This record gives sequence, structure tokens and C-alpha cells, in this order.
Amino acid sequence: MPRVTVPGVTGEGISTGRPDGRPDGRVERGNRTRQSVLERTVAIASVEGLEALSVGRLATELGLSKSGVFALFGSKEELQLATVREAGRIFAERVIRPVEEEPAGVRRVWRLCEAWLEYSRGRVFPGGCFFYEIIAEFDARTGPVHDAVVKAQRDWSAYVERTIAEARDAGELHADLDVPQLAFELVALMEMANGVAVLHGEETAYRRARTGIAARLRSVTVDENN
Repeated sequence: MPRVTVPGVTGEGISTGRPDGRPDGRVERGNRTRQSVLERTVAIASVEGLEALSVGRLATELGLSKSGVFALFGSKEELQLATVREAGRIFAERVIRPVEEEPAGVRRVWRLCEAWLEYSRGRVFPGGCFFYEIIAEFDARTGPVHDAVVKAQRDWSAYVERTIAEARDAGELHADLDVPQLAFELVALMEMANGVAVLHGEETAYRRARTGIAARLRSVTVDENN
């Protein structure tokens, strides 16, 4: 079963303890503090963008020292990169993991889209889809943060394409299906629902997206009666 590669899923930057394998209280406290900081940064960035993150703000909001927050990340850029990785880990847990055991087929494609829409509708991040927000923020920039955002977007698109291709290979979708085109259309419907729902503070867009996704999948599903 292919898995999407999303920055942060491997737990990068988390120390496990002393060389002898026994827990190190200072390391454990540091890891807990780092995690509490990242919980706040992904929430802030989903609404205000990654540029809104600052050591001073985080120290004030979380009751920590500026030097303590800085020591956890070393620079604003690393803070931003760690935030992208953490958002990727959360995204994988809420969107990818729930469909991993579903057999290849149209139902799995549908469940993947449903999981994404619920991730947005349920405001896992206060600003809706985290990556929708920061793609708009970093799309025309250069540098490591831009590259991390690009990788996350490409990984997600590739995962959607693989899920569709597996449904086609299972004989449930038309053999001549243009997989990248269908993936593009499904992602576009999901992202449009997120953008409209966040902007207007209402959920009608999610229903419209589900209707569009269902219609598009029906149009390319093999008719078992033929």
C-alpha cells in the first residue's frame, strides 16, 4: 500500500533519551515543550501564515522564555520548516491514515476525498486547510520553506493520482482514464470548498464539492452491467 510522503511524519527532530536507553528528563521536557510550541505554530500559520510566527510572540503566548524557544529551533526559518513538517504529520493522521486499510477501488478514492473535506470542515487547523493557506503565501517565493511547501503539495497530488490509478488497475475505473486530469479536478473541488467555506463561514461549499466529486467519479466508473 503506497503511503504519501509528507514532511514531519518521521518525527524528525525528536530525541528519545540517553545513550543507555533510559529516559532523560531534560530531553523529555524539551520534546514536550517543542511539541506544545508546534501545536501553537500550526494554528497561527493556518490563519495568519508562516511569516506571522516569531519567537517573541510564541514565548509570550506560551509563557516561555525567548531564549528557550529559540534554542528549540535556532532560527525563524527552521521554526517555519518545523511547522510545515508538523502540519504534514497531522494531515497524514487525519486524511491518509483513515483510508490506508481500504481496498483499492472507487470507494477508496471517495473515502480519501471525504477525509480531506472533513479535515477542512472540522477545522483541524483553525484556518481550514493548512497547506491551502501557505501555498498562497509562498508560491512565488524561493528558498527552503518554499521548497518544503512544493514537496508537500507534490506528495499529496501524487498520492491522489496513485489512489485513482489503483482503482483503474482494479478494473473499477475506465481503462483509458486520464489519471492526472481526474486527480487535478478532484483536488480543485476540495480546495475550492475549503476556500469558500473559510471565507464565508458556511458549509454549503462542502456539499457542493461532494456533489461534484460524486458526479465526476460516476462518469468514469465502469458499469458492471455492461
